[in-house]
Amino acid sequence: MDDEYDGDGWGGGDSPGDDSEAGEAENPEEVLSECLKKFSSPDYIMEPGIFAQLKRYFQAGGNPEQVIDLLSGNYKAFAQTANLLAEWLILAGVKSFDVQSMVENHLKDMVFKMFDPKRADIIFTQEGETPGWLTEIIEHPTWRSLVYRLAEEYPDCLLLNFTIKLISDAGYQGEITSISTAAQQIEVFSRVLKTAITSYLSNSEKRQASIAECAKMVCHGQHTYVYSQALLHVLSQEPKGGFSIKRLSQEITKCARENGYDITPILMSLNGSSSHPPACEALSSMFSRSSLNPADISFLYRHYSSNDPPPIELIRTPHLMELLVDALFRPSVKLNPEHKPKYIYLLAYAVSVTEGGRGRSKPASKDELMPTKQAIEKVHNICSSNPSSTEIIAELSTLYSCIRYPVVAVGVVRWVECVVTEPSYFKLCTEHTPIHLALLDEVVTCHQLLHRTVLNLLIQLFESKQDELEILVQLEMRKMLLDRMVSLLCVGCVVPVVQYVIQCWQRGDTDISLIRYFVTEVLEAIAPPYTGEFVQLFLPMVEHEEVTGTTRGDGDNDPVSEFIVYCKANYVNL
Repeated sequence: MDDEYDGDGWGGGDSPGDDSEAGEAENPEEVLSECLKKFSSPDYIMEPGIFAQLKRYFQAGGNPEQVIDLLSGNYKAFAQTANLLAEWLILAGVKSFDVQSMVENHLKDMVFKMFDPKRADIIFTQEGETPGWLTEIIEHPTWRSLVYRLAEEYPDCLLLNFTIKLISDAGYQGEITSISTAAQQIEVFSRVLKTAITSYLSNSEKRQASIAECAKMVCHGQHTYVYSQALLHVLSQEPKGGFSIKRLSQEITKCARENGYDITPILMSLNGSSSHPPACEALSSMFSRSSLNPADISFLYRHYSSNDPPPIELIRTPHLMELLVDALFRPSVKLNPEHKPKYIYLLAYAVSVTEGGRGRSKPASKDELMPTKQAIEKVHNICSSNPSSTEIIAELSTLYSCIRYPVVAVGVVRWVECVVTEPSYFKLCTEHTPIHLALLDEVVTCHQLLHRTVLNLLIQLFESKQDELEILVQLEMRKMLLDRMVSLLCVGCVVPVVQYVIQCWQRGDTDISLIRYFVTEVLEAIAPPYTGEFVQLFLPMVEHEEVTGTTRGDGDNDPVSEFIVYCKANYVNL
């Protein structure tokens, strides 16, 4: 730090401007009194501003002996004592890195506790330029993390806002994706947003986590939401990667809606509905209430069934399609028979019609509209009749042929979710594998994008309380759900399924027989070669004595031993 800077400004001392004031006319008695008061404070001789205060003191005619007595008498050696203790800990066998972390963490806690944003801003404004000590601080991860904590606590502090900008300028914007202070400065926020979007595009395996992190940052405030969505809207028009950006924009919209924000006007302004005021009014009305209105649906149906329909982008929004799917496939929703065909038509139109390029230079293709509409109608009629298991089996061929349409598959999953989450469903169920859950096997076979949705439903059922069932019946039910997860694993959803079962095993809240059952079923279903990630996840569970000890034979001919031997021989680096 510069000698002119008086560090006491952080915790109750003078400001950096004291040295400049020395040249002004000051009352000697007041100067002497002020300086003596400071010299009487503990360890003042260690303060960075000590030389500036000594200069003022002597210029005012101070007594050298008195200042020597005060500084030496009030020397407590706090810093030197801390250094001595740290050296003792190292001599006692504690690693120097751990000792350094201990000291730094304690200092961080003390600064966080004693930090005064007003005093910090005084220091910042009176420096006149970027303090040298501030540049040094941002080079160290420990102190950057302290700045992030303080910035969250004091978002209006000028010094902290400036420090966040310095951190961003230094290339550490990836660390501040969740910092609210970044949203205060468009330059910093733009860098952070760019980093988040790049992470989303480049890391397909952790895309959901990237989406959640980006959505949280964008939804920080109205200004960040509008700015980000406008930028994403422009990027979504690009021929390369535009659809991925559009997906990100839609996920952010969903996050904002779940947080209770009314983003309908922004959504309407970005999707081009301003050039179609009547359609915009109908959609805005339904989006704002998150419910469908027969009058608005009829209006949209008339326009989209006409010879000159509005752009499909107006109704191809996840929110509207979710509302339509709910209306058609949730058993509790009863539609007026007069309006039902309009709901089906709009949903089929939104998911199947393609427009011929930008500017609608080519006519829309409706080749898939009628088959999609018929499939939705057939499955809707089956689901809305509250069929028994026997009736569903009679309609299996129809259901399987219609499930190949993604929108129908989404509707079937929604219908199955509503049925099987009823509290009495498993109590009244007599089949080993309920037909509703067997339908999910066909869904995940046909549609990879629904793997995560189906897995979440299976997890919800696996963790649900079934206190009305006997213990053995509960175990059988959960084994059946594990069978569904193994089926999901066999069609490509490998890592998420294995990760969930590992979590259950590590938490210790799942009967070990269920973990053993899962491992046994997986080993029977798989064959080499395996990916390194799968082996790294699955092998520790297979090797654990409590999980597979009773399933191993005397030799190496059983599936458990064969898997372990193969992995040890072919994945030595794991």
